[in-house]
Amino acid sequence: MPYEEFQRLIGKASLSIKEFAELLGMRPNYNKVGYVTSHLAVSVSLISTMKDHGVDFYPILKKVQEYEKSRIEN
Repeated sequence: MPYEEFQRLIGKASLSIKEFAELLGMRPNYNKVGYVTSHLAVSVSLISTMKDHGVDFYPILKKVQEYEKSRIEN
């Protein structure tokens, strides 16, 4: 996905690049080659679509963060 489309979808979801990165447990360092990887493209596409349909994606992503934190602690 071109970086410009990535930015548009993040904005459509009412997120900043930094907020998106934090939700996914990543660093906001995507614009190295002008494209983002497919897993980030899928993630931002799903999040922006959820926002369009009035679905609160924060609890879902927070739950994923909890799973990851639990995995690291064990």
